[in-house]
Amino acid sequence: MDFYGFYTGKIFDAYRFLGAHTEPGGGVTFRTFAPGAAKISLIGEFTGWEEWTMNRVHDGNFWECYAGAAKPGQMYKYRIYKQDGSFTDHCDPYGFGMELRPNSASIVRDLSAYQFRDEKWMQRRTDCKSAPFNIYELHFGSFRKPSDRADDWYSYTEMTDILIPYLKEYGYNYIEIMPLSEHPCDESWGYQNTGFFAPTSRYGTACELMAFIDACHQNEIGVIMDFVPVHFAVDGYALANYDGTALFEYPHQDVGVSEWGSYNFMHSRGETRCFLQSAANYWLTEYHADGIRMDAISRIIYWQGEPARGVNNTAVDFIREMNRGLKAMHPTAVLAAEDSTSYPGVTKPVSEGGLGFDYKWDMGWMNDTLDYFRTAPEYRSEHYHKLTFSMMYYYNDRYLLPLSHDETVHGKATILQKMSGDYEDKFPQARVFYMYMYAHPGKKLNFMGNEIGQLREWDEKKEQDWFLLKYPNHDSFHRFMKDLNKLYLTHPALFAEDYGQKGFTWLDCHQEARCIYAFERTDGKERIAAVFNFSDKEQEDFELTVPGGRELTVLLASDRDIYGGEKSYEKKTVLQLKKEKAVLTLAPYSAVYCLVSAEK
Repeated sequence: MDFYGFYTGKIFDAYRFLGAHTEPGGGVTFRTFAPGAAKISLIGEFTGWEEWTMNRVHDGNFWECYAGAAKPGQMYKYRIYKQDGSFTDHCDPYGFGMELRPNSASIVRDLSAYQFRDEKWMQRRTDCKSAPFNIYELHFGSFRKPSDRADDWYSYTEMTDILIPYLKEYGYNYIEIMPLSEHPCDESWGYQNTGFFAPTSRYGTACELMAFIDACHQNEIGVIMDFVPVHFAVDGYALANYDGTALFEYPHQDVGVSEWGSYNFMHSRGETRCFLQSAANYWLTEYHADGIRMDAISRIIYWQGEPARGVNNTAVDFIREMNRGLKAMHPTAVLAAEDSTSYPGVTKPVSEGGLGFDYKWDMGWMNDTLDYFRTAPEYRSEHYHKLTFSMMYYYNDRYLLPLSHDETVHGKATILQKMSGDYEDKFPQARVFYMYMYAHPGKKLNFMGNEIGQLREWDEKKEQDWFLLKYPNHDSFHRFMKDLNKLYLTHPALFAEDYGQKGFTWLDCHQEARCIYAFERTDGKERIAAVFNFSDKEQEDFELTVPGGRELTVLLASDRDIYGGEKSYEKKTVLQLKKEKAVLTLAPYSAVYCLVSAEK
């Protein structure tokens, strides 16, 4: 290992030196970084849980021990003695496996035991900037469950046969998995980690997760891993006070403890930087993950996430350098920021002064749009321009449109429940809402359950309410989402120019009284006109002008009877334009996509 690079925060592969590493001739070498420790002993199954003294190596801040009897699958810990003689048994910060909570031992894993077969996928993989990017976000343990028991989960292996066919059938080409790094509390959903390099044992082993990702790739499905670079769990056996000092965290409570009660990483330390950027690189390199979604970036940009407290310049420098390094090593991997701030240049290259992310979550679009649909239809005219505002700032960054887990918990109601009105009214509004989302520039992300019209807020202890598909409204909505997803994947007009201004044109955004919106999407060849009636009234004689248009062919209509609407469309419905104009009658809460044929 480059020790100077480690201390100065420059390296991305510290996990190749630190942690537990199987040796070609047998046995395992254990190494940890603990400059403040007075003494460290290795304890584990192969020692009979008796202490084996670890030796100081290099400059004395690193500790090492070779165990000839150790082998993959065995448990171990580091017994770290403080200067006052007391000790704490810690898991390995760089450990590749861990026990299931409440136990806390690390587990030896041989990462070379699995051989990927996804060469074709990796060679043609892109960052999707000009490609369709339809992300299905999921919590691995509650998509489906083997039983009603809260702690009964399908394994990585079992989920291969459960999840992948579903994704392929319903038109999602990427998944984003909520954190799989080991965590002690189920209710944290993986966002308070104890094992940043250890796939959670809830669902299996490291090699089994590799095999799952490999299977996704062989079925043309990309995998985004959720990553938490801001804070970590306070559990005493993990990173907290690791060597008897605040090694990873701030020593001061004012900035040391997050709003979630976890410890904040001290990003000014080179050792901490290397730990985090090595963890991110680890998932991309060793597991062939196709991208990293980084949680709570506002807490990196600003002290405690509060703009009033000012920019945390050292943390901003860290995220820039981490992104720069990750993109240099993995140019086709996706780096996405969950960021709710207006901080400039989040998706600009580091070379241009930006933070170097590929995408930023558009929280403004999400909040404004959901607020609009919560509003009773009789008041929507007053809020008309909540839906035009996003295009005023859209080209400042590369945005991704998220409807994530955060919008389905903590009393916020599910996406369907957020729609105004009673049960029957919610479905046509949800259909038109999603057609607006999929036509709007920006890549798409939906949390599991959104596509079936989930009514109950998400609970990590329960699977999604799949029984809802027995009910006509939910079954029809599910069919609609399937058709919408597949249309999105196959029409370049909806994705190829997401970030070029020529890809989007308003056709009409001045129908305040009627709550009608119309715009065009294009990739320079294909043209799609999208028209929306967000009112609860039928809108007759709406005059749509399509410059250069000759005829409109209906691609998708939200009010079709097979989706729960009242209209029956012919297999090919064509609307003729006269002098570039079409006169439309729009059903209440309806939307239509039309392929534009240009004048000859």
